[in-house]
Amino acid sequence: MNQHSNFVGGEQASLTVQAGLSTRPVPMEPYRSPEYYQLEIDRVFKRAWLMMCRVEELPQPNSYVVKEIECCNMSVLISRQNNGDIKSFHNVCPHRGNQVALDERGTASRFSCRYHSWTFANDGRLLGVPDETSFFSLDKSKCGLTPIATEVWEGFVFINLAPVPEVSLTEFLGEFGEHMKGIHYIAADHPIVVAGELKCNWKVVSDAFSEAYHIPAIHPRTLGPTFASKSDPFAHLLGAKLFGPHQSSMQPRNVEYMPRETSHVELMGQTLSPSSSAISTADSSVMEKYLDHPAVRPKDIPTWGIGINNVFPNSQIDFGLGGFFTHYFWPLSYNRTRYEGRFYMVRPTNAIQRFRMEEHIARISEIMLEDLNNVERTQKGLESRAKDFMQLQDNEIAIRHNIDTIEKWVRSETVRDALA
Repeated sequence: MNQHSNFVGGEQASLTVQAGLSTRPVPMEPYRSPEYYQLEIDRVFKRAWLMMCRVEELPQPNSYVVKEIECCNMSVLISRQNNGDIKSFHNVCPHRGNQVALDERGTASRFSCRYHSWTFANDGRLLGVPDETSFFSLDKSKCGLTPIATEVWEGFVFINLAPVPEVSLTEFLGEFGEHMKGIHYIAADHPIVVAGELKCNWKVVSDAFSEAYHIPAIHPRTLGPTFASKSDPFAHLLGAKLFGPHQSSMQPRNVEYMPRETSHVELMGQTLSPSSSAISTADSSVMEKYLDHPAVRPKDIPTWGIGINNVFPNSQIDFGLGGFFTHYFWPLSYNRTRYEGRFYMVRPTNAIQRFRMEEHIARISEIMLEDLNNVERTQKGLESRAKDFMQLQDNEIAIRHNIDTIEKWVRSETVRDALA
């Protein structure tokens, strides 16, 4: 399969071979090398478009959020303008380098640096300088906040840290952007956030969220029974598609799943709300417009359970029966990562819906703990240097593709070369 063909899958199809990828073992060194980590920061994170947030985090004019990109030693101020446009700036005062916005989010038309009270409009302009006459030919028009290239795609805010981006966001996303165009992101203003710092390389946790091969082993009593089945005990991918550096894959669900008799809370929830399921607390009619998009749920695959969409380099937009969710994997060092998951859920309007939502949150939290504890054990094994290569199977195609893509970006002199 080339990077622009249709989804491929099926019992006889090799996703990896049809994608034109190698089937050789994959090196472990990129997961444990401080030197390679620095190359990733310089050649990937400082040149690629980075997904930061959704527009719903900036709900009204003058709303702002501050996002930290620790791997680049940068703090980013993202603000909605009066006309609705969204702009981003380095959160740095040009006077002595102090940070201007100290809160993670808020509403403000102007910002005042607390060090010496230099004041800026939320469009970056320098408005006021105390004791201005004591400066030497100060040109306030050249002393505003430093802008960062910002574009919005389908409600997601992206930035590019290069002084002048080599390609537009449209070119960076390519056919992936077209594939995902027009999705109805339901409940986008109501996320449940799971976040934490992990003792592992950022790719270790990204890999864990990119394949289903681990589900029966790591999640035998939580996620496993809802995805793996007697006919498909290893929850094989239903299909995969590569879009340059980005990728989409589909994982199955167990259509015959029934809660265990001892799962009293889950049984109660399904009795109270029979139209929902273990992997969706919302009524199916509420989800109809969202689920109708072919990039969310292909109509010809009745066992579809979840869609995984990796947005290079470090984020995911995933689709389930109960709505969409996002994952962010922010490097902190070669063996530390800041993870943030946002699970968007329809707001409950009655006690039954609230019960189902709380049950779903508890389930997600338990699954996250199973995954996130495991990735730290993985990093310890990688750093032992007992092995130099990973033996990947066909359903781990996303891991193989991501490693190949990062290596290409590290070696490429230009972003267009990396995207070619």
